[in-house]
Amino acid sequence: MKAKSTKKIIVDTSIWIEFLKKNPKIFPSMQILLEKNNAIALECIFGELLQGARSERERKVILSYWQYLPKIEDTSIWINAGIYSGKNKLISKGVGLIDSVIITAAINNGLIVWTLDKKLQSIMTDELKYQ
Repeated sequence: MKAKSTKKIIVDTSIWIEFLKKNPKIFPSMQILLEKNNAIALECIFGELLQGARSERERKVILSYWQYLPKIEDTSIWINAGIYSGKNKLISKGVGLIDSVIITAAINNGLIVWTLDKKLQSIMTDELKYQ
């Protein structure tokens, strides 16, 4: 199980997928985050989840989480992510705009990120990682 954190956590697509598959390495920790209302939803992550949904039932489950989770309200997040990505040359490191949004949202809102994505982990400081 993951270490306890008092910060709110952006849960990346990779973690959501494992949670929805009921992966025993992810499910218990994610369940605790959800119960404590510590999982933060980002629209781009839920867009990715919906893109990969294979049935109407899966879409409904994903949308039900989206409806009830706390969200970040930042109308400039995509612009700020583009600036951050450009300044840090993330595209040349194979990091796309959605991952830049995740990092920017975490930095700007004092959040941490839980991900299995090795590329994303490689560019995040330890302070941004849910460990």
